[in-house]
Amino acid sequence: MLLRKNIPISYIFGKIRKEMIMVTVYAVLIAIGYNSFHFTRLSIPIAVPTMLGTVISLLLAFKSNQAYDRWWEARTIWGAIVNDSRSLTRQLLTFIDTHGGSAEQKQFCERMAKRQIAWSYTLSRHLRGQNPLEGIEHFISGHDMDYLKRYANAPLGLLELQGSDLRNAYKLGWINEYQQVEIDRTLTRFSNHMGGCERIKNTIFPATYGVYIHFALLLFVILLPFGLIEFFGIIEIPLVLAISSSFFLIEKMAIHLQDPFENRPTDTPTTTISRTIDRDIMQMLKENYRAEEKRSAGAKIFYIL
Repeated sequence: MLLRKNIPISYIFGKIRKEMIMVTVYAVLIAIGYNSFHFTRLSIPIAVPTMLGTVISLLLAFKSNQAYDRWWEARTIWGAIVNDSRSLTRQLLTFIDTHGGSAEQKQFCERMAKRQIAWSYTLSRHLRGQNPLEGIEHFISGHDMDYLKRYANAPLGLLELQGSDLRNAYKLGWINEYQQVEIDRTLTRFSNHMGGCERIKNTIFPATYGVYIHFALLLFVILLPFGLIEFFGIIEIPLVLAISSSFFLIEKMAIHLQDPFENRPTDTPTTTISRTIDRDIMQMLKENYRAEEKRSAGAKIFYIL
């Protein structure tokens, strides 16, 4: 994702490079025809493109707002994924006795926590149409990887594995009935988050609305030089280019924001968010191990004394 401090000008105007070239050539031809060949009847009242531009501005504002709402909803969902990932790890480390319990209990907590990291990376790649299993082999076991290869929806398969392990932990008595319900609620929220992202991904922004706005914008650009040439002469070329570029940039912005999972620089930063989840969960596990080592060392000293 692009941040405000590092957006290059070349990236901004590179998105409308073709449109800028075509508008410049068109405006130059109109200026040559008016000034060199004295086609004075080319001009039209400036009120005509002004009214059309006002209508297009309102339509573009509506489209931009709707596109931003989709982008912001996606970002909100991923923010909730971060919070619930931390909550799941905390529940595992506090509900289950990882200090005085068996090695199997510790392995269970670590397996569930690392599987949650894998779920975040997998969901990110799944939404972007990439290979969802790439890069998660060091978070899950080979058995889990083989299991996921049978799933068309890999994040769903990971949630199934989490639910299965949670059921086994309850049967073994590592957690009680209420703790199982709480952890299962957290897993259910992950399923809801995944469904929300898939709804945004698979719900297409009305194509006809975008096509109508684009055609209206092209008509505006075609009429604009005729409305400016009589008043500004040759200066109409940079004016037409500047005004047209503003409208084209707003249109491109709305197009990119309306699809936040297309692996563009303007996407919701799902990979960066997944790395945050990875960092936080691994730190929670590390600190838990460190606390366990301190308790073990303290117990040995007390026993010696």
